[in-house]
Amino acid sequence: MRRLAFGLLVQFVLSISVVWSQVTPSPTARTVPTFSGSFVTNGQQYSYTLAGRSPESGGATTIPTVIVPLSLSFDASAVAGRQKSIINAAGELPAIVHSPLFESFPFATGKTQYGDAIERAQFAKTARPDWHTLLGKPQILPVLRIDIPVANGYVLHSKRTGKSLAIVDLAFVQQQLFAHLSNANIGPDKLLIVVTKDVEFYQLGDATVCCSVGTHGAQPDASGTSAQAFVIGSYFDKDVTPRYTDIQGITQQVAEWMNDPLYGYRPNKFPAWRKPPANPGCGGRGESSSYLMEQPTDFLGASNATAVTARGRAYHLENVALLPWFKQKTSQGPYSFPDTKALLEPAQPCSSGRGTSVQPSAQPVTRKAATSNGHALIGYWEGYSGARNSTPLRDVSPQWDIVIATFAAPVKGSTSLLHFEPPAAYGDAQFKADVQYLESHGKKVLISLGGGGQIVTLNTPEDVQNFIGSVTAIVEKYGFEGVDLDIETPSLLINAGDTDFRHPTTQSIVNLIEAMHRLRTHFGEKFMIAEVPEAAQAQAGMHAYGGQFGSFLAVIYGTRDILSFVDAQDYNTPPLEGLDGNYYFPGTADYHVALSEMLLAGFPVGGDPKAVFPALPPEKVAIGLPATPTSARNYTDIPDIENALGYLIEGKPYAGGRYMLRRRSAYSTFLGAMFWAINEDRRNSYRMSNAIGPYLHNIGSR
Repeated sequence: MRRLAFGLLVQFVLSISVVWSQVTPSPTARTVPTFSGSFVTNGQQYSYTLAGRSPESGGATTIPTVIVPLSLSFDASAVAGRQKSIINAAGELPAIVHSPLFESFPFATGKTQYGDAIERAQFAKTARPDWHTLLGKPQILPVLRIDIPVANGYVLHSKRTGKSLAIVDLAFVQQQLFAHLSNANIGPDKLLIVVTKDVEFYQLGDATVCCSVGTHGAQPDASGTSAQAFVIGSYFDKDVTPRYTDIQGITQQVAEWMNDPLYGYRPNKFPAWRKPPANPGCGGRGESSSYLMEQPTDFLGASNATAVTARGRAYHLENVALLPWFKQKTSQGPYSFPDTKALLEPAQPCSSGRGTSVQPSAQPVTRKAATSNGHALIGYWEGYSGARNSTPLRDVSPQWDIVIATFAAPVKGSTSLLHFEPPAAYGDAQFKADVQYLESHGKKVLISLGGGGQIVTLNTPEDVQNFIGSVTAIVEKYGFEGVDLDIETPSLLINAGDTDFRHPTTQSIVNLIEAMHRLRTHFGEKFMIAEVPEAAQAQAGMHAYGGQFGSFLAVIYGTRDILSFVDAQDYNTPPLEGLDGNYYFPGTADYHVALSEMLLAGFPVGGDPKAVFPALPPEKVAIGLPATPTSARNYTDIPDIENALGYLIEGKPYAGGRYMLRRRSAYSTFLGAMFWAINEDRRNSYRMSNAIGPYLHNIGSR
C-alpha cells in the first residue's frame, strides 16, 4: 500500500538505477546564461535562478537551441509474431518550429515568444522595456532511436480513436539519451530540446509514480565544469490524452526550464504550496509539483491550456503559475499566464497534516443488523509504529467489514524478517484486546505485510524461513485472522528471461509463493490470504511482462487455491488498456470497471493469446481506491465509485460510460471496495465509508 511519502522508494530506486546525473557542478560551471533573485515569505528568504539576464539590466538574451526528435521502439509489443510498435516524433517538428515557442505571437505582454512572454509577465513591474529571453532558431539533429525494453515501457491502443499512447520510464530514456549524445558536442551554452510523441512518463523507475509529460534541467558533464541545459517534452495528437494537446506538454517543460534552469542539481526552492483550487494536499516546494512536474494550474481541471492560432494552425499553450504566485502574497499579481485568470489568488501555504489529530464533524453511519449480502467494505488501518494519532482499532466505523492493520515491515538490515508493533502509547495488551473485540463483532482483522517503500524480498531459503517465522509470530501474538500481501515495487521484479507467469523462475517470486502456502498449512483453511498488487504489477502485465509489469501475476496464480481475495490498487497508477481494446485513465468509473473485469474475465499476458491469466471468481475481487484526495493520486469521487460498483455488480449502466462489460449480466458476487485508509476517512468525517459502506451492504436489495 503506497504511503504518500516516497522517501524509502526514492532511496532504493536511486541506489539500483543507472543515475544519469551523479556529478555536482561547480558554482561557475558553464551553462546557458542565468540570473538569480530572492524574496522573503513569512520571515524566510527564498532564492531562485532563472534563464537569461536580470530584468533590471535590460537587453535581449538569445539562447541557441538544438532539437532532437526521438523514435521509441517497444519490445513489449513484439510478441506472437507482431512487429514492434515505433513512435516517431520527427513528423511534428515543422509544427513545433513554427509555433509560438520559436516565433513571435501577440501575447498580452507583447509580440514575442511564449517563454519570453511568461518572463515579461512575472517581471512586468521591474523589467526594462527592451528586456527579452528568447530561444534561437533551432538546429535540428537527426532522429535518435531508443529501444524500450519490456521492463521500461509499453504502448496502449484505442480502437475508438485509432490513437496510441506510450507509457515509458523517464529515467531510462534520460540515461539512453545522454549516452547517445555524449559525443554530439551540443555545447553547454545551448538548450537541448528532446521531443517525443504521444508519450507519458513515469518517474523514479516506478510506474506507480505516473504520469508526466517530460522533464527539464541541466545535465553536468563528467568533470562538473559544464552542464547541458535540456528539456524533454512530448507532443500529443488530439484525443490521445484528455489533459494535453499538440505542443502543450513541450510548452510546460520549456516554461518550467526557463523558471528553473538548474533543476536536477540546484533547483529553486519555494515555500511549500497547496494544490489549487480546493487545496487537496501539498503540491511541492518548486516551480512544479514533486515527481510529476505538474504546474499548479494543472490541478484546476481536465485541461490547462490557452488555445491560440498561429500561421493558420491551432496550438495549445500551457498556463503556468508565475513567480508572484509562489511568494504567497496578495496584490502582486498576475499569478498565471497566458491565462491571467487561471489563478486569481496567490499560493496557499502547505504543511503536512497527515498523522495529526482531526476531529470528524460527522458520525459514522450505524450498521444495520442484517445478514451479509456478500459484499464487503475493506479498509487499511494505519497502525504501524510510526503512525501518530491513529484511531483506536475498536473505534473504526462499523461500516468496515475487513480491517487490515499496517504494516509488518522488515527490521533494519533485512528484507525478510518482519516486525510489527502498535503505535506508541497504544500497548500490546490493548491492541490485542481491540483485535479480539472487532473479530467478536463479525469483522475480519488482517495484518498487512510489506507496504509502500518497504523492501520485502525472499531470495534465499534463509529468507523464506525468516519470513515464515516472523509472520507466524506476529499473527499468533496479536490474533490476526490472516495476512494481506502488500509486496510492492521494487520488492517484486521479474528477472530477465522469466517469461511465463505459470512457471516463474525469479527466485523471490517462487519463494514468496512457497511461503504463503506454508503459512496457510500452518494456520489452516480459515486463515485468510489477501493480495493487494499495484495495477502495474497486475493488469499492466497484459501489455508487458517484465520488471515490475505483471510481477504479481505469478504470485496470484501460484496461490489461487488458497487466495481469499485480490484488491488491486487502482491509484498511483498509469493509464491502462481494457479488454475492449481501448485505454482508460485512472480516477474514472470506466478505469475501475475495465481493470476489474480484466481480473474477472482473464487476459493474455504480455499480449500473448497462448498465455492467458485465468479469471478469478468475482467473490475474490475488489476495487482498490484512495479514501480522500490527499490519500493518493488518482482519487475517485463517490458518484463514480458507485457507478463502477453498480455496473460491476448489477450491470447498471451509467451516464457517459464507454466501457462495456463483456459479461452483460455483470458479476453479482463481486466482493466490493478497498480503501486506503480508514484513518484518512475518519479525518474526512467518514465521508467515504458513510457513503460506500451502505451502498455495498444494500446493493441488490433496492
